[in-house]
Amino acid sequence: MPAPRTPAGSARDRILDTAFRLFYAHGPRGVGVDTVIAESGVAKATLYKHFPRKDDLVLAYLDRVDQAWFGALRSAARDAGDEPRDQLVGMFDALTGACRREGYHGCAFINTAAESSAAGPVHARTVEHKTVVRAWVTELARRAGAAEPELLAQQLTLLLDGGLVAGVLDGDPLVADAAQRSARTLVDDALR
Repeated sequence: MPAPRTPAGSARDRILDTAFRLFYAHGPRGVGVDTVIAESGVAKATLYKHFPRKDDLVLAYLDRVDQAWFGALRSAARDAGDEPRDQLVGMFDALTGACRREGYHGCAFINTAAESSAAGPVHARTVEHKTVVRAWVTELARRAGAAEPELLAQQLTLLLDGGLVAGVLDGDPLVADAAQRSARTLVDDALR
């Protein structure tokens, strides 16, 4: 039975919503385009009209993940107060929220990078995301008065990434709390 016709915007959104759910749960490589088509209820031609290559769909998925995750980091930092020092530690509340979420499968960027070719656009997008997050953390560290803001940012983003991975491997949402306590120690040490 053919899928009912829908406006182009909603078909694209349905495709992307479906891809988001499936790619996050199974990884982009673990989900075929035919599965996305079947579960989104669109015609094959509709999917290819919006996403001519699977990589285009994966890149759109990563853009959506970037909006959600980077948005959560910035929101958690803002919620920690006006002081950059507090924001550097407060951003780890986003990690706590992520690790406690039902259906948590870790960092979509790390997972996607692990299964993509290092020379391709998908891998490049994962690296770009991590670079932008680290630059944002570097700026927070600079505003907080860290003597070596790049080093502090590297340490904190390593903690974030480690927390994202350990949250899956250990299956223990408290790993995020340990990461946040470690972040506080690093920030306090860097800002003496």
